[in-house]
Amino acid sequence: MSEKPKFPSEVIELPSKGLIYPKENPLSSGKIEMKYMTAREEDILTNQNFIKQGIVIDKLLQSLIVSKINYDDLITGDKNALLVAARILGYGSDYSFDYDGEKVTVDLSKIESKELNEKNLLAPNTNKFKFTLPFSKFEITFKLLTQSDEKLIENELKGLKKAFKNTNPELTTRFKHMILSINGDDDNSNIREFVDNNFLARDSRAFREYIKQIQPDVDLTFNFEGDNGSEEGVSIPITTDFFWPDI
Repeated sequence: MSEKPKFPSEVIELPSKGLIYPKENPLSSGKIEMKYMTAREEDILTNQNFIKQGIVIDKLLQSLIVSKINYDDLITGDKNALLVAARILGYGSDYSFDYDGEKVTVDLSKIESKELNEKNLLAPNTNKFKFTLPFSKFEITFKLLTQSDEKLIENELKGLKKAFKNTNPELTTRFKHMILSINGDDDNSNIREFVDNNFLARDSRAFREYIKQIQPDVDLTFNFEGDNGSEEGVSIPITTDFFWPDI
């Protein structure tokens, strides 16, 4: 029996550089090997059941990842880097879309990563950060959300939606899963009480801005030069054309 062909693959550098994962976790290498997309992955992309469940991208990435990792351990910014890499490995780096009435093409291979600054970590190889709320002066210890956290948040929001149909507490729910302690108090019930009743809007905004500043990710923006002048830092729209260019 002849050997199975080995699919070509690429090593993807993670924006976190692996610094956020425990040393025993394979993700601490800061690299993931991904194979090129095949017809099998195109089957995944057109699987209506996966699409309806909202898990089609996760199923795609899990199929493409060659490295022996726990997919649920990935933080969101690293997952975004894999998302861009998967698009390039599947359909090339040129991505065309409509913006402001014009056809725009960006080269995804030129997208830059916003890498993690190790100095922001409380300790090496730990997903822990610290921030002092500017108005209430509470000191918060928090983590960046992982794929596993996102699943828990999604399930909690579904439950809340069933119980309270006219509410959508996504922001506070995410905070409850992100915050590890407040002034050293790591009791989960106290954290939830604080988020619901004592988290000032001004502090919330400052906290979100700090998270945006320090979290590793990919820079999905481009400079647009239209008839009305140039715009800097315009977000690249991730539409159906991103993975379904023939639609």
